[in-house]
Amino acid sequence: MRTPTRRLAAAALALVATLALGACSRADEGSSSAPAGDAGATAPELRLGYFPNVTHAPAIVAVEDGLYTKELGATTLTTQNFNAGGEAVNALLGGSLDATFIGSGPAINAFAKSNGEAVRLIAGAVGEGAQLVVKPEITSPEQLKGRTIATPQKGNTQDIALKKWLPENGLAAGEGPDAVTIANLDNPRTFDAFRSGDVDGGWLPEPWSSRLVLDAGATVLVDEKTLWPDGKFPTTVVIVRTEFLKQYPGTVTALLRAHLAAIDEINSDPARAKTLVNQGLKKLTGNELPGPVIDRAFSNISIGPDPIASTFPQLAQDSVTAGITKEPTNLAGFADLTLLNAELAAAGKPPVDAAGLDKPGGTG
Repeated sequence: MRTPTRRLAAAALALVATLALGACSRADEGSSSAPAGDAGATAPELRLGYFPNVTHAPAIVAVEDGLYTKELGATTLTTQNFNAGGEAVNALLGGSLDATFIGSGPAINAFAKSNGEAVRLIAGAVGEGAQLVVKPEITSPEQLKGRTIATPQKGNTQDIALKKWLPENGLAAGEGPDAVTIANLDNPRTFDAFRSGDVDGGWLPEPWSSRLVLDAGATVLVDEKTLWPDGKFPTTVVIVRTEFLKQYPGTVTALLRAHLAAIDEINSDPARAKTLVNQGLKKLTGNELPGPVIDRAFSNISIGPDPIASTFPQLAQDSVTAGITKEPTNLAGFADLTLLNAELAAAGKPPVDAAGLDKPGGTG
């Protein structure tokens, strides 16, 4: 018969073994070695990135309507703005940013650059809303030869889309009369360059495609939604540093709660949402969008928390096709939608599907 002392020792050994097994399991998933916080652990500060684009409308609305402040409580919100995903990735991986709204291509790149360690996909935000707009005399892909087309940044979501589309249409990126020159320009510079004739078009996110069409006379050669099944693809998603997610799940939950509230506000009252987005854009850029531009931009996007995870293996392959990466990124463990789905369940809404990207050895 065991003595109480021996039983306690055996129980202690079993507990240690269980904890060790759990630690190994987490390590095997490629997650951060940072100690996990309790479910309600909150950070003193949340450093959040987003872009002054209509495709980042949920972030802009949440800032302008005080939704982050309401949900974060004692946590201080510090925001940073970027022109394109590469800049946000560098800030995130450099530790000067905790979470960011970002394009799908740079989100994958951040995961790849850190060997699957540093970031996790925690929500979707905006789908669609990207177009190849060109001078009116360009009416076919063939007529792009010898022309210059702009994208926001090398390796960003629209840059990858263009570089994938070109060879599919018998075109090559490069210099010369038989190639298409790609110019990587900030969106405002693309607008000015198009009006001055220095570029012939751009593969751009909203509202910049709408600005070129309505304010500069461009026409649409390709609406990217026509290239995807059911016309759906993720343009903007939310990613967070893995270490921050593990240490401060309470803060990430608050971020997601504000995010969902912003999505609900946008979809229930688009007119007010447009006012808030314009208000935010004026603060960030000094300019508001004309009514027809913001109306067109909003008509080209869908807003919701689903990151459409099933598209990410194709997006990873597109980066290879575009010459951004040498091989498709293994996306196993990329998504962690646990907190998002908990918030959706609490609101009586259906969960979103991680499409296997939340599992070691999953799709990818």
